[in-house]
Amino acid sequence: MIEDILSIKDLAREEIKKAKDSKTVQAVRVKFLGKKGILTGKLKSLSSIPNEHRPEYGRVLNEVKTEIEAILKKQEEFFKSAELQNSLKANRIDVTVPGYCIPCGHRHPTSRVLDEIVDVFLSLGFRIEEGPEVELDYYNFEALNMPKDHPARDMQDTFYINEDVVLRTHTSPVQVHVMKKNRPPLRVIAPGKVYRCDADVSHTPMFQQIEGFMVDSHITMSDLKGVLEVFIHQIFGPKTPVRFRPSFFPFTEPSAEIDIGCVICGGTGCRVCKNTGWIEILGAGMINPRVFEMVGYDPEAYTGFAFGMGIERITMLKYGIDDIRLFFENDKRFLEQF
Repeated sequence: MIEDILSIKDLAREEIKKAKDSKTVQAVRVKFLGKKGILTGKLKSLSSIPNEHRPEYGRVLNEVKTEIEAILKKQEEFFKSAELQNSLKANRIDVTVPGYCIPCGHRHPTSRVLDEIVDVFLSLGFRIEEGPEVELDYYNFEALNMPKDHPARDMQDTFYINEDVVLRTHTSPVQVHVMKKNRPPLRVIAPGKVYRCDADVSHTPMFQQIEGFMVDSHITMSDLKGVLEVFIHQIFGPKTPVRFRPSFFPFTEPSAEIDIGCVICGGTGCRVCKNTGWIEILGAGMINPRVFEMVGYDPEAYTGFAFGMGIERITMLKYGIDDIRLFFENDKRFLEQF
């Protein structure tokens, strides 16, 4: 029986000697000293040993156990030290290497231009309002003088959720929401995302727009002209020429397209302005009396103007960008220029 215990000691020594790392040493520990280990089993069987042999057998078992534990501990410490040194060597930091600068991010060009636009109108006494991007057909079209089957709807190919719910095609519905809840005087801008079924170098299915309107008892076209000229000169420079062209929008009457002198060629004529020297940047006009009637305002008592512009278009003109899709591609080579 004593010979069996000594052979277990020799076997343990041999396996510890063959171990290649601390994980293997731990496996040897479990094999011999674990709950179901070889030596542990021998210790549990002491009660079955005859009384006259039990003291000697127990003494030898404990000596072997102590010796194996000592060898295991020594080998574990050796491997842990070696592994630590290897880790330090592999992850060594050379403090003499010069540091490098981590590039800082910055705001997207459309976000910067949007903030500039908002700041201009806030300085003129306007306040910011927001509305839902998923809108009822009533607010998006009907309350803005575009009833069912109105041909003006064809100008805005629309994403319909169902017959009565659409992804808003402009931020003008905010105008209806605000006027239904508030009485004049009102000076409001409404920035936000809008959606149309367009996709080319100058249109995307989703883009940003900002609606603005003013309502009071004596608002005139001159007020509209003055506000927009201040805005344009703040964004594009004080010498930027401005002109108003007659146009049509169902929710304004009279309506106008607002042009600025081409920022690319300086008004001499180029491909961008189609050799006219002018570029259209936004639409505007006096709020249609039908819209006032839809929100419960007396069109004899109140007048107002409204305007709307695309943030991406303003940004393209401000920075001379010729493809709107660049704003959405997240190409660092493009974004790092701003």
